[in-house]
Amino acid sequence: MAFGRLQRSPASRPMSDINMTPLIDVMLVLLVIFIVTAPLMSSSLKLELPHAEAARPSDAPAFIALAIDAEGRVFLGDQPVAAEALVERVREAARGDPATEVQLRADQRVPYGRVAELIGAVQQAGLTRIGFVTETAPR
Repeated sequence: MAFGRLQRSPASRPMSDINMTPLIDVMLVLLVIFIVTAPLMSSSLKLELPHAEAARPSDAPAFIALAIDAEGRVFLGDQPVAAEALVERVREAARGDPATEVQLRADQRVPYGRVAELIGAVQQAGLTRIGFVTETAPR
């Protein structure tokens, strides 16, 4: 009885190359998806601050409490402070402990530009950990 040869023919070797076409197709589809959705994500943000559901006070060991009222006056703790004095006090706190956190409370009517200026002054003085204090949303 003849069952065939025991040796394989040299023409039926398995393919050892990776087929790159499907990988390239998937990458191009992902690229198109990111190109289309990136502009939509940046322009569709609608924010209502400062209410937050999951707002919890942080347990930072050292912190500085800053506040801005509706007229734009800055308070360190409960005391009003000028811009120059604020930078100096923050610089002193940064020298003492660079991990000191700044807890910022801002009135809803304060323009975002004013808050950004205050954040910039705090960062120039040497503190980079800034937390925004909000009220919990009414249920």
